[in-house]
Amino acid sequence: MGLDSKKDVHLDGSTRRSVSRLEVLEGPSGRRVRSEAERARIVAESLLPGAQVSEVARKHGATRWQIYDWRRRFRQRGMLSPREASPPTFAPLIVEGALEERQVPAIKLEIAIGDVVLGRTQP
Repeated sequence: MGLDSKKDVHLDGSTRRSVSRLEVLEGPSGRRVRSEAERARIVAESLLPGAQVSEVARKHGATRWQIYDWRRRFRQRGMLSPREASPPTFAPLIVEGALEERQVPAIKLEIAIGDVVLGRTQP
């Protein structure tokens, strides 16, 4: 390694004080170069049911924004179906038993002005 080469260090550790993995990338940019097939595999993994993009990104040494960007680019090229293709699902509404009429208590309204009291009872 020469004096002019750059290094990028990726620390894979959560909030713990120890580092579980240290990865040093060498080269002119210090960035990882991924093939189109590798990006496609990572995007496909991020789209699996129950998958969390941040966990998939951490697993592959990427950021979640990279994965979102790769998804967008695959969609633009028609290599990934648009989000709108899958309609949202709703839980069915189930009503058990007939609705009963509720008895509303009577309301007594009084307005007092001096010695005069106006009152009305509404059923």
